[in-house]
Amino acid sequence: MTNQNAVTNILGTEKIGKLIWKYSLPAIVGTVVMALYNIIDRIFIGQGVGPLAISGLALTFPFMILLMAFGMLVGVGAASRISITLGENELEKAEKILANAFTLTLIISGTVILFSYIYMSDVLRMFGGTEKTIRYAEDFMKIIIPGSIFSALNYGFNNIMRASGYPQKAMYTMIICALINIVLDAVFIFGFHWGIQGAAIATNIAFVVGTVWVLSHFIKRDSIIRFHRKNFRLEKDIVMSILNIGLSPFSMQLATCFIIILVNTTLIHYGGDLAIGAFGIINSVNTLVVMFIIGLNQGTQPIIGFNFGAKIYDRMFKTLKYAVVVATGLTTIGFIIGTFLPSVMASLFTRDVELQHIATKALRISVTMFPIIGVQIVITNFFQSIGKAKISIFLSLTRQFLFLVPCLLILPPIFGLTGVWSSMPVSDGLASVMSIAFIFYYMRRFNKKQALSIEYRGMRSEE
Repeated sequence: MTNQNAVTNILGTEKIGKLIWKYSLPAIVGTVVMALYNIIDRIFIGQGVGPLAISGLALTFPFMILLMAFGMLVGVGAASRISITLGENELEKAEKILANAFTLTLIISGTVILFSYIYMSDVLRMFGGTEKTIRYAEDFMKIIIPGSIFSALNYGFNNIMRASGYPQKAMYTMIICALINIVLDAVFIFGFHWGIQGAAIATNIAFVVGTVWVLSHFIKRDSIIRFHRKNFRLEKDIVMSILNIGLSPFSMQLATCFIIILVNTTLIHYGGDLAIGAFGIINSVNTLVVMFIIGLNQGTQPIIGFNFGAKIYDRMFKTLKYAVVVATGLTTIGFIIGTFLPSVMASLFTRDVELQHIATKALRISVTMFPIIGVQIVITNFFQSIGKAKISIFLSLTRQFLFLVPCLLILPPIFGLTGVWSSMPVSDGLASVMSIAFIFYYMRRFNKKQALSIEYRGMRSEE
């Protein structure tokens, strides 16, 4: 109880800026390292294999997101349930959730692997694959798909490790995986000349090591929650409680998968195979910037949630404002890099002049609205942190479905390939404006409620 009281006092009293960085820094390091590993992975493939290999790898993005979605279905749901259960001081129930999550991950991953392997070629063609690029995608996915069981275990139980009170150890997991992957990528691609298959083997080995590291944590006696043989049998109530929470991030990942498929097929029509490769490059660069903000959000979430629950609303809004300022600074840096150094960024991934040209133009267009996109990401996280899940999901999906899909249907027929690239900043800008409108409406409504509450309490005291 002493440790719990100490955490409570810190969340409710410590200086906001210091508190945010204390909670955010481990998360930022972990997410950015993972983003860097993905970027370096693609750089090695582009430089060591060729431009069409980058396009082939870009085809696998929806597949990878789909595989990750099933990992999130269990991992995020179990982590949230364990966090709540530990807060209720029900250790035995938390350990049942832990073991059930392991069994459930094996069952779901095994089923997904089977169907993915059987229908891999058909799915890749649906994702925009052509005769020139699909062979690279198949070479990669034939190795990645069987190994996805380890990525699901690694991702899911890393979340549980963080939720059960080990954020730094969770960060080390991501760093270990990234470093192993980067080193093995260089060895397998440039040393052994295994091409894109070498990148897939390196990824699988990294996830195997990460999985062993994470799972061994839950065997050790000094862990707050541990595996026990009696708890691996699935219990309906526990499974449903995991899936109910995990369904939200799972749905959002599926939406992302759908959007990338739509973007890929549109790019094939208006730009060909190299346009998909360019999309892979700008996706890598833009994701790196976004990962900084995701790490920031992971740090602010418990601060906002605690102060909302404790009704310390001034600290809640101070945290929101601080996060908005930091996120805006980060995305503005991304805007500057994408606007003034796009050719430098593109040349990191490929030596092919044509692909560099396409990616340079795409990157410069895609970051047009970056200075305000950080606001949208932070506000979406704010609503999630205070339990307004429906608003959070709605704001997450507006960029993809409400704005990006219509843009992809309207702009490319008018402006061609430029219209595809322009769809992204247009939807970013519209989604950011909508998020800002939501937060202003909420704050005005909230302030009115608070004023009425104060007035009511004053009238009661006079009586």
